[in-house]
Amino acid sequence: MIKKTYEEINAKIRAGKAVVVTAEEVISMAREKGIEETAAKVDVVTTGTFGPMCSSGAFFNLGHTKPRMRMSRVFLNGVEAYAGVAAVDVYLGATQLPETDPANTNYPGEFNYGGAHVLEDLLAGKEVLLEAESYGTDCYPRKKFEKMIRLDDIPYALLFNPRNAYQNYNVGVNLSERTIYTYMGILKPNMGNANYSTAGQLSPLLNDPFYRTIGMGTKIFLGGGVGYVSWFGTQHSPEVLRGENGVPLSPAGTLAVMGDLKQMSPQWLRGISLIGYGVSLMVGVGIPIPILDEEMLRYTAVSDEDIFANVVDYSEAAPQGTGEPLGRVSYAQLKSGEITLGDRVIPTASLSSYLKAREIAEILKEWIKSGRFLLTKPVFTLPTTNEGINYREIV
Repeated sequence: MIKKTYEEINAKIRAGKAVVVTAEEVISMAREKGIEETAAKVDVVTTGTFGPMCSSGAFFNLGHTKPRMRMSRVFLNGVEAYAGVAAVDVYLGATQLPETDPANTNYPGEFNYGGAHVLEDLLAGKEVLLEAESYGTDCYPRKKFEKMIRLDDIPYALLFNPRNAYQNYNVGVNLSERTIYTYMGILKPNMGNANYSTAGQLSPLLNDPFYRTIGMGTKIFLGGGVGYVSWFGTQHSPEVLRGENGVPLSPAGTLAVMGDLKQMSPQWLRGISLIGYGVSLMVGVGIPIPILDEEMLRYTAVSDEDIFANVVDYSEAAPQGTGEPLGRVSYAQLKSGEITLGDRVIPTASLSSYLKAREIAEILKEWIKSGRFLLTKPVFTLPTTNEGINYREIV
């Protein structure tokens, strides 16, 4: 029986002797050499995903003005940041829109600019307009402030995303007679297309389905820099039907993640406009999976043929994909460009980028092989049951 520890793997990384492969590469290795031999050889498997992750944003400390000001309303390029934190602490949500944005009038067909684009602009070194208002107090007398600022001008910038890297997700279709505009993209009437948004065999939580190595304190690739898993994410709901090798057949685990925004890159944090819906942030996440034993190797050897997702109607009859699944398809089928439901052949498209997911896994692999990136053992791993989470729909 093969057993390795974090300490042993890190010692090999420091010595430049660790064997690190991506979640794509390990599949063929396991098929050719078998699970036991591959587990003995490989120390770390790297994963990656790059797709829209709405539950994202950043905490900023904007620095004190002269005279001082307790900022009660804050806008960055016209996008409001939540200021109910402290005098000059704010949280900018990725999906926040200006009050004048077309999405607020439910008018599809226009480009939306929101919090995600402000984050991308800051990372690109661009100036953004800071506008702040206050009611004025004895200790914070200033009532108005306006200035063009760059990320370098902001003393503190922490990316903090409450829900990222969903473990599997639905495939969205539309059974209605009209085109609908959703967070799953534009869905044509009468099942004219099917959209999905998961990296499949490269996706982090699909390579560790029971979260044996992922939890609070896990060091990760985040937005082009180094980040950490800070908690289980909102809507974390691991008690779902699972298929072969523990792979969930519907949305399950999620991650809350954090990291220094100033280390990151606009290449890996990008604002996108979802026409008729609003905005979201494309987030690059990569997680190293230590091969502690044969079981972990078996999990990481999962392929697109082994991962299945539910096809769900997103029309008014079942808003936001809450209805019963219409069927189940593999990621190999989805990535082929079409799926078959009954007698219907439906073209598919991905909202996430598999090419970028592969690039993230490669970057993380090189970081580890070069000794720049050591593994961290989590303080605790993610919950594998719903006990104490009580996630449910509001009724």
